[in-house]
Amino acid sequence: MKFFVDTAEIDEIRELENTGLVDGVTTNPSLINKSGRNFFEVVREISSLVDGPVSAEVASTDFDTMLKEGQKLAEIATNIAVKVPLTRAGLRTCKLLSDNGTMVNVTLCFSANQAILAAKAGARFISPFVGRLDDIANDGMDLISDICDIYANYPNFSTEVLVASVRSPMHVVEAAKIGADVATVPPSVLHQMFSHPLTDKGLADFTSDWEKTGQSIL
Repeated sequence: MKFFVDTAEIDEIRELENTGLVDGVTTNPSLINKSGRNFFEVVREISSLVDGPVSAEVASTDFDTMLKEGQKLAEIATNIAVKVPLTRAGLRTCKLLSDNGTMVNVTLCFSANQAILAAKAGARFISPFVGRLDDIANDGMDLISDICDIYANYPNFSTEVLVASVRSPMHVVEAAKIGADVATVPPSVLHQMFSHPLTDKGLADFTSDWEKTGQSIL
């Protein structure tokens, strides 16, 4: 499974990139707004920090403007994945951009029906929002399972399942068990995945016992 980090904060991305565990970055208008910085400056800087895909989202909802925005975003860097909403205009934009060699991440997916359409439109990534489905008492992981099962039936579908709206490490574990290609996680969730109280206790015990030996490895 690939890990994308879901943030527009440069310091967070740089810190996690140094672990070697980050395969890409996803941003959205809300994250850009939270950063308080110029959109193009942020996306360009992120694209220079990571080798993998960097999702940058269009801001319009009509096809003509969306396509122009997508083309402009694709010019920022070769690893840009243009992010479009799962609407008729978004899928039409996806088809044209994909046909021209641009990576497209179709976002705001909440049904298997929508995921099929995104794959037909040539999306590189489909982003089902598991946390938002959980919020309305639907099991977001059921949707991930359905999409993975459907895509597996059609080898010509090259769309990767990118699990979004991840709220906890267990979302990542369940997505991995199902076989999702990517999980995009907030930095806080990725940090949680490093931690376990028994790891902390075991390390403290080993360190204490080593100190008692009076020895040094260096």
